[in-house]
Amino acid sequence: MAVIDKIARIWKIKDLRNKILFVFVMLVIFRFAAHIPIPGVNIENLKNLFSQSQFLGLLNVFSGGALSNFSVVMLGVAPYITSSIIFQLLTMIVPRLQEIQKDGEAGQRKINKWQRWLTVPLAIAQSYATITLLQQAGQGIIGQLTAMQYASAIITITAGCVFLMWIGELITEKNIGNGISLLIFAGIIAGIPTALQQTALTFDSSKLPEIIVFLAVALVTVVGVVVINEARRNIPVNYARQIRGNKMYGGTSTHLPLKVNQAGVIPIIFAISFVLFPPLVAQFFSSSSVTWLATFATWLGNLFNNPWFYASFYFILVVAFTYFYTAVIFKPDEIAENLQKQGAFVPGIRPGEPTADYLQKTSSRILLTGALFLGIIAVLPYALQSVGTVQTMVVGGTSLLIVVSVVIETVKQIESQLVMRDYEGF
Repeated sequence: MAVIDKIARIWKIKDLRNKILFVFVMLVIFRFAAHIPIPGVNIENLKNLFSQSQFLGLLNVFSGGALSNFSVVMLGVAPYITSSIIFQLLTMIVPRLQEIQKDGEAGQRKINKWQRWLTVPLAIAQSYATITLLQQAGQGIIGQLTAMQYASAIITITAGCVFLMWIGELITEKNIGNGISLLIFAGIIAGIPTALQQTALTFDSSKLPEIIVFLAVALVTVVGVVVINEARRNIPVNYARQIRGNKMYGGTSTHLPLKVNQAGVIPIIFAISFVLFPPLVAQFFSSSSVTWLATFATWLGNLFNNPWFYASFYFILVVAFTYFYTAVIFKPDEIAENLQKQGAFVPGIRPGEPTADYLQKTSSRILLTGALFLGIIAVLPYALQSVGTVQTMVVGGTSLLIVVSVVIETVKQIESQLVMRDYEGF
């Protein structure tokens, strides 16, 4: 009943209701665009190719099925995510970008503008690579294209990527979840009815144990992601007493919450972007006329087809990106400086640099647990697949990580807006 009451409250608040409806309409537009194909492609042969390739199947999931339809938004938001990764790396090593980032909202707007600009050439390169890859795959998917047809297809695909980037930013501005994450979420959810239909059509009693294992892993994954997202370490903080005139201020105690996984779902998205790149390059160069290059590409492709190597590499990337993204968003120096300005201190720790060091050490210690647990959850379906579980387990496990995390993040943002309106008397 509490859930129903909360939904009723959300619906009664006109501003919040309009925001949610706007996000829903944007996601519907995205799904509609995912079914608008680019001319000149044999869709049936393309879907057969995707059903035969685990790598292409995973890539298709995160485009929301748009890639298997060869639609105008077939790239999804992958180029924009890649652009974001590049700028976050540059921000850590380029002093000028660090200074711009410290300018606050104005600096972040400038960096976001550069990210959008970089997305365009990345989308052009990825669309060209995808078309060429599908041509090399044979099976009559894409015939020979004229220069004009090639250019038209690349421009259309790039425009579709920019369109999704724009939709994602519009959604983010409404403070109802992260727009890019919600687009990926919508793409994953859209594939569930088809997956259930295929499972029902091909069901037989011999697959029942595998389905039970899959459901058990899904439940463990959901519980694990919720636990990691909600777990936090509370750092005690005291405020020094200040006397102003005849009144005394401060002297209160509170806490500074440090989340076990501060990066949320972003490490998973980053890891998937990186883990999909080597096999894509390998397939692209496997038919090269240069012997050593074709041999290396074939070896690399076979390496990533090994489930143990694939899972290990994925695990390492998830852990590494959890630490990386936390280092980007968690600034112990700034937190320590703000605490000192407010007359606050951590009991037993001197203000300033010692406080920053203490926060950094504490964050790193609890983050190790969060990163390892998140990595284990990510690769658990791969490990079970190697002992005979269903092939869709790999996609299902990775998808659940994103779906659950996005739902938690979105629900929290909606609840924060409800709380804000309660305080403001709406």
